[in-house]
Amino acid sequence: MSNRNRLRRHRAWEDWLGIGLGLVIMLAPWVVSEISNQAAVVNAALAGLAVLMLAELDLVKVRRWAEVGQLACGIWVAASPFIFGYGEAGMLRAWHIVAGLLVVLIAAMELWQQSKAEK
Repeated sequence: MSNRNRLRRHRAWEDWLGIGLGLVIMLAPWVVSEISNQAAVVNAALAGLAVLMLAELDLVKVRRWAEVGQLACGIWVAASPFIFGYGEAGMLRAWHIVAGLLVVLIAAMELWQQSKAEK
């Protein structure tokens, strides 16, 4: 029973992972040397910054809107390769899809934890 209760509590490592993922999203175009698509680079910088800031806010005080914002940002980042036209090939596509889905997973887990803690 105690293992189930541990899963229901908000943990700081989740927010630190969100900060790390925000950095990965921001820096991915330069890491994989795919900076020719200016819209993709600007999108990566802004979306990564948003994920990072929302995760930092969650470190200070857990807020449902910050977790919902992270969920939306994660979906956006995962969909961005197809929206901005770099979804055909390349490592940037893979990095953004994986990082976006990880942000979605963490945000969904945090929302679930918060809903269980409220009961």
